[in-house]
Amino acid sequence: MSPDAVKPLISIEEAREFVLGSCSVGEPRRIDLAWATGYVLAQDVMSAEDVPPFSNSAVDGYAVRACDVEVASKDAAVSLGVVGEVAAGAAPLVALGAGQAIRIMTGAPMPTGADCVVMVEDTEFTGQRKLFDGSQIVKIFRAARTGDAIRGVGDDVHSGDMVFHARTEIRPSVAGVLASINCREPLVFPAVRVCVLSTGDELIDDGSVLAPGQIRESNRTMLLGMVNAAGALAVDYGIVVDDEEVLERVLRQAAEECDAIVTSGGVSMGDYDVVKSVLSRIAEMRWMQLAIKPAKPFAFGLLKSTTGREIPVFGLPGNPVSSLVSFELLARPTLRMMAGHAPAAWDRATILAIADSALPRSPDGKVHYQRVIAQFKEDGRLHIDSVRSQGSHQLAASALANALAIVPNGDGVAVGGEVPTIFLVS
Repeated sequence: MSPDAVKPLISIEEAREFVLGSCSVGEPRRIDLAWATGYVLAQDVMSAEDVPPFSNSAVDGYAVRACDVEVASKDAAVSLGVVGEVAAGAAPLVALGAGQAIRIMTGAPMPTGADCVVMVEDTEFTGQRKLFDGSQIVKIFRAARTGDAIRGVGDDVHSGDMVFHARTEIRPSVAGVLASINCREPLVFPAVRVCVLSTGDELIDDGSVLAPGQIRESNRTMLLGMVNAAGALAVDYGIVVDDEEVLERVLRQAAEECDAIVTSGGVSMGDYDVVKSVLSRIAEMRWMQLAIKPAKPFAFGLLKSTTGREIPVFGLPGNPVSSLVSFELLARPTLRMMAGHAPAAWDRATILAIADSALPRSPDGKVHYQRVIAQFKEDGRLHIDSVRSQGSHQLAASALANALAIVPNGDGVAVGGEVPTIFLVS
């Protein structure tokens, strides 16, 4: 489709459906658990083991029989002969008999005959030497019941339990559980490698003094961070000069090395830009005008690699705030879908917030995404204040914002009004 053909405005919902429907997840593979954090499980995980695999002590103290200490108190201690000691990782060498105790450490297996543990803080060892032959005495100052301070077999996970469902993100705690059940190479969806590039002879990023007409590159730097924050792997392709042959070579290289491509600029109606010219020729692109502000212009398409893979290309607007908004609304959820996340995890949370300052606008047929500062207050509700500047070129104000208020077509939101708000924090 010609990028400069007159197009009607389309809703963000229609654009989102089109983009998501054009992409898919990669082929699952196994990965060493040590490097699996951040990946998404591609299959359900069942435990083949009990965790813990044996009954063990939850505290440092003394393993005893509950019937021997049922009357123990601070005022009437019960004295028991200490017949052994067992540490974590060791096996008990003796069985417990009537009137006896065994010194035990946290995580150590329970001795035969013991049915509870008394914390060391509720005891007093009176012997001079730790012979543990029964001649040394420990005083117990607190009664205990059967099962006290014991972690039973399978207390955390039982063999045969469904531990995690497919499409669960492997957070550090999830990785710990996988290690505990001996799942050393989980099957995961591959990470999404994303080419991020900027184009323009006017852009510099080497820290030198600006020459007339030059500006410092910022979109690429911002988008690299946003890609990584979305859980994908950003690959920096740098600044590409305004040369169609050079740009085509870089884009085709990216299609061989990456799973998605993100560009910014050159997607507005009437623009002449090497990005638009090259992508229109080498990829199947759809050039859109979205019914939102900022981020009205947006392009999306597929670029085939030499192996036949179809690489998604996100053409974001050049204005930095527009680029930020279109990435959040369209690129971020798509990259998360491609990484295998469940639909509920594609988008950030949207919360109905109370406007503490007015969010003015005029009717124009678009939904406005206004940058706001959001915080929960004493009433338990999310409250928002507008940032000082809402221009699509004013990126500094975006650095102050932590949310986007979704202001529908109309005259805006008055103080005290409610407005759906996208929280831009994980």
